[in-house]
Amino acid sequence: MKLYMVPLAPNPTKVMLYIAEREALGTSFGIEQIVVNTLKGRHREPEHLARNPFGTLPVLELDDGSYLIESLAIMEYLEERFPNGSLMGTDALERARARDLERVVELRIAMPMGGYVHAKKSPLGLPPDPVLAQSIEDKLQLPLNHLESMLADGRPLLMGERPSIADCTLQAALQFLRFIQADLIGDRPRLRAWDERYRERPAAKAVLKW
Repeated sequence: MKLYMVPLAPNPTKVMLYIAEREALGTSFGIEQIVVNTLKGRHREPEHLARNPFGTLPVLELDDGSYLIESLAIMEYLEERFPNGSLMGTDALERARARDLERVVELRIAMPMGGYVHAKKSPLGLPPDPVLAQSIEDKLQLPLNHLESMLADGRPLLMGERPSIADCTLQAALQFLRFIQADLIGDRPRLRAWDERYRERPAAKAVLKW
């Protein structure tokens, strides 16, 4: 298998973190990771559009030459194909809770944070939009407070003792913020401690660049 990705971008990064976490737990995927340089427009070239007509990343090329083009689908495929050392749990309720929290993080935090980065100092050169940035920051307060409350029981990671797909998704979004030297965690000591703790993990050190 091959993973087409680009460092820094949140969606590829969360899949890269997922792979690194699984491999740290003993799973050997044998996935070759290939950079598609978006700053040079490689994602819009015919070679990549043949993999993914939307031109986005990541893309997982399977052994039969077909492709998966959505990050959550890629992680769930790897969960199903390589069940030992799962990051989503082993029974229906554990897996539902893992998906539930990942969706909260992705839809209510990670995606808005991506919009915030582009509104403040876009790596793609988009014009700043301070009004939009402030609106996004305001809307992020409730979901960030939700995570802060979840961590009140002393759990080291978002789902407990083991890493989860939600940890991967959140840390990928926070790296994107760090790239523009932004910090939206605010006065949330438990969430800030989670961030510092997660970045010390071997998987994080292997993947994160900022």
